[in-house]
Amino acid sequence: MIPYVLHVALLLAVCLLFYKLLLQKETYYSLNRAVLIGCLAMAFLLPLVKVPQQWALRDSTQLPAAKPSTPVVAVQLPQFAPTTSEKPQTQNLPAVKTEPVAEPQMPLMQRITKWAVYLYWFGVAAFGANLLLQLCVLAYQSYRKPVIQDGAFRIVELDDDKAPCSFGNSIYINPAKYEPETFNQILLHEKVHIKQRHSVDLLLAELMLTFQWFNPFAWLYRKEVESNLEYLADNEVLHDATVERSDYQMNLLKVSVPNLSLRITTNYNQSLLKKRIVMMNAKKSNIHTAWKYLFLLPMMAFLVCALNEPAISGIKLDVNTMAARDTRPVTREEGSWKATIVGNKLELKLYEVDDKNNMSNSNFLVSEFTALPIGQEGAFKLVREAGVMQFTGRFDGGKGAGKYKFTRDAAYFTFLKGEGISGVNQDDEMAFFFLNIKKNYVTMLKNNGYKTSSKDDVIACSALGVDESYIRSMKQNGYPNITLQQLITGRAMGITGPFIADIRKAGYPKVDWDKLVSFKAQGIDGKYISKFKTANKKPGVVKADASSDDMIAFKALNVDDAYINALKKEGYTNLQAATLTSMKAVGVDGAYIHGFKAVGYNNISADNLISLRSLGITPEFMASFKAAGYKQLSVDQASSLKALGITPEYLNGFKDAGYGNISVDNASGLKALGITPEYLKGFKAIGFKVSLDDATALKAMGITPEYITQMKEKGFKSDDINKYISLKAAF
Repeated sequence: MIPYVLHVALLLAVCLLFYKLLLQKETYYSLNRAVLIGCLAMAFLLPLVKVPQQWALRDSTQLPAAKPSTPVVAVQLPQFAPTTSEKPQTQNLPAVKTEPVAEPQMPLMQRITKWAVYLYWFGVAAFGANLLLQLCVLAYQSYRKPVIQDGAFRIVELDDDKAPCSFGNSIYINPAKYEPETFNQILLHEKVHIKQRHSVDLLLAELMLTFQWFNPFAWLYRKEVESNLEYLADNEVLHDATVERSDYQMNLLKVSVPNLSLRITTNYNQSLLKKRIVMMNAKKSNIHTAWKYLFLLPMMAFLVCALNEPAISGIKLDVNTMAARDTRPVTREEGSWKATIVGNKLELKLYEVDDKNNMSNSNFLVSEFTALPIGQEGAFKLVREAGVMQFTGRFDGGKGAGKYKFTRDAAYFTFLKGEGISGVNQDDEMAFFFLNIKKNYVTMLKNNGYKTSSKDDVIACSALGVDESYIRSMKQNGYPNITLQQLITGRAMGITGPFIADIRKAGYPKVDWDKLVSFKAQGIDGKYISKFKTANKKPGVVKADASSDDMIAFKALNVDDAYINALKKEGYTNLQAATLTSMKAVGVDGAYIHGFKAVGYNNISADNLISLRSLGITPEFMASFKAAGYKQLSVDQASSLKALGITPEYLNGFKDAGYGNISVDNASGLKALGITPEYLKGFKAIGFKVSLDDATALKAMGITPEYITQMKEKGFKSDDINKYISLKAAF
């Protein structure tokens, strides 16, 4: 198993590479923010997830042997106190010369590991203290420096040469250093940070660094979190009508100073200044690049399957499963018992010494015991190859109680050691006894090729009933090299020879063991496969015969005959298995396809249907635009409209403003710039009939009807809208 801290470090590194390769240059800043914080959370949470064995990519044979999931019990050796009749005896013992025994030296790797752990926690303490110090400094400045309350914002006036920054709802700035316009833009920028709670992101990134201080990728990851927050704030500021792009960028350069603020604050000026200016002027990402984000979840799922510990390695038995099959009990070598005789069976409950809760509940045949003491005190015993359990007590009316004591058979456990079964402790001895694991059972495993069986494998095999007939059945059904772990899994899952034959008859002559386990776990049998193939007869929905992996995916997504027939009814055949899986996963069904046909979209490809469904585009959405005069939107156009939030009402607003039917491409451009019908009506109200091209130029320059009105009031009057554009550019 990968140590948790290193597992987190590896996930952070992969997430960082994914972000830098695919997403860093995209202008979906809010989505990038969610991805960065989401990946950060997943990096710390996913290592705690255990993967079902059928999905795990780690080879279970290379993992530590799985131990049956039974409670571990401490075994106490009985302590006998001297009776009152016993007298201490004094013996003259010869003096024994003792020499100090040197303590064993700790292995080198163990010592290195020990000091590495100490070093790690020292680093955590140091970085944790640093984070706490930063918070203390901010708290000191917040309540010791002059403060101006600006609505929900607190402007803390500094008197040093630190760069402006914000944390929480406070902005830290030296007002004396900046001109009014620059000062206002700084406040506008920092208010965006506060409104969008960017301090939370940075605080999470700092906590991540506290525990990943040794990881260079963690430092780079924090930098990307910070950079994206700055891009987000810059983007919001530039959408403000009062801010000029060129002026804002110039102010960034003016504010550039070497004294940066604390790491946990959002800073107006950063060393990433050049990148910020580049991103401000970057072309907005096309909606068609959004597919990159869809790779994130499959990538994380792959990492979980590849790195995480399987929930079952071979098979991990729970207490109920073991108890149902006379499993290893939870008991001590001495204690009390209670029993009930039911017909020819004896229900026996064992208790720890002075414990009122039963620790084992097992059924035996009455004939396995020597004569039971009915109606009087007496002794009886249960004899097995592993040892003898002696009972004292009595039975009355079918119920009995008393004391027990277990004595191991030394020769039996010497035999086990000779067969290579080592490390048997006192709890294991009780397990071998109660499961009645005989010497010939161990010999049988050896004769069938399992010469180095571990004690846990032997116990699990016996508990689950892995006998010679089952072993031979599995080998004869195509698994000649099956391991004990696989046998344990197969027996626990109920994989039998007839089940394997059923799968073969249905068209899968050779399925590897892990896939077979997945088939059984998901309820895939010959009946399900035959039913699927019958529904998929020519013309089939799936282009070729589905592989075992495809069949597992179909079952997991509930791709049944009804779903297949619905697709065939709508004319969708000869699809790749992966395409069918994607359609089902996103919810493309017959009703969804039929809805598009009803509004005039008869030949949408399967891939386009998947894209439309992923974006939440419905037939009703397409019909609403058709009613607005847009007869046949393409999938790309519909995707663009949905992504930008363009509605028929938005388009009809331009009609009401006198612009007729505008094209979808023009509508997308206008929406991206924030041009609304109300914006155009504002110019019309003051006497200007502007074209859409003029509106684009006006919006880009930040010219509003209010701005023109102000200029007229100041004496600049012109009937040429271009004059106002020139005036704005000049200043």
